[in-house]
Amino acid sequence: MESFFALLHKNVLDTKQWDTRVDLRLVMVHWIETKYNRRRRHTGLGKLTPVEFEMIYTTPIAA
Repeated sequence: MESFFALLHKNVLDTKQWDTRVDLRLVMVHWIETKYNRRRRHTGLGKLTPVEFEMIYTTPIAA
């Protein structure tokens, strides 16, 4: 988590002075969804990428 927040600070928070929290929130969400490495495998997720992990736990199970 510390490395994630360090990257967030470097790439978003420290780039300019934000006028509103809403503006900052939108930029943060955009950065996370498009720039943050979502393809790297994580040991905490069972060697799955965040996208793979999310797909497993958000796909409805057919009954």
